Amino acid sequence: MELALDHNFTTDVEDEESSERVIINAKSYDEKLFEMLKILRKKVAKEKDLPPYVIFQDPSLEEMATTYPTTKDELASVNGVGMGKVNKFGKEFIDLISTYVEENDIETASDIVVKSSVNKSKIKIFIIQQIDRKVELDEIADSKNVTFDELLTEIENICYSGTKLNLDYYIDSVLDDDKQQQIYDYFLESETDSLEDAVNALKEEDTDFTEDNVRLMRVKFLSEYAN
Repeated sequence: MELALDHNFTTDVEDEESSERVIINAKSYDEKLFEMLKILRKKVAKEKDLPPYVIFQDPSLEEMATTYPTTKDELASVNGVGMGKVNKFGKEFIDLISTYVEENDIETASDIVVKSSVNKSKIKIFIIQQIDRKVELDEIADSKNVTFDELLTEIENICYSGTKLNLDYYIDSVLDDDKQQQIYDYFLESETDSLEDAVNALKEEDTDFTEDNVRLMRVKFLSEYAN
C-alpha cells in the first residue's frame, strides 16, 4: 500500500510534481542496483537498530536505481530523500552507486531534474510554517480549503521528503501518553510503515485507535528517527 503519493491542491503544485510521478512510475530502474541498494539499506538499518523503511522507502531506492545519483545534491533531489536524510544515511548509498556506475560504465541521468516537492511547493512551505507556529491542524486545513485527510497526506509527503515536523502540540491534545507509546512501539518493531497493517494490528490491542491517530504518530516517529 503506497501512502506517500502527492495530492494535488493547486495547478502549480500539480505542474511542479508531474515530473516526479513520471520518473517514479516509469519502473525502468536498474533492477540489479535496486537489489544492491535494498541489501545496503537492510545493513544500515541493522547497524542503527531501525526498521529498513526508516532509512529510505522502496520508491526512493527505485529512483536511485533510475537516476544514479553520485553526489549529495543529486541524492537529495530524489523524491522522499532531502538533504537531511542524505547527511544522516546517504554516504554509503552514494559510494555504492558511484562504484556501480564506474564498474559498469553507466552514463548517469544527472541532467534529469527531479524537483523537490518540499522546496518547490508553496502550500507545503505554508504547512511547515504553520506547524512551526503550532497552529491547530484543523485550522490549517480550513485556511487552505482542504480536508483533514488531504492535509495529513501533505504532512506525510513533507515528512517523507526529509523534513522534521514537530506535531507534539497537536498529538498531545488527541492522544494520551500510553496510546502514543503503543503506536511508537509498533513502528519500532514493524518491518513496514504500511498504514493498513498498523491500524489493523493496533486495533486488535485497542479499538479506540483511529487511522488519523496512527498517521500522526507515524509522522512523529519518522521525524524523530528518519529525518
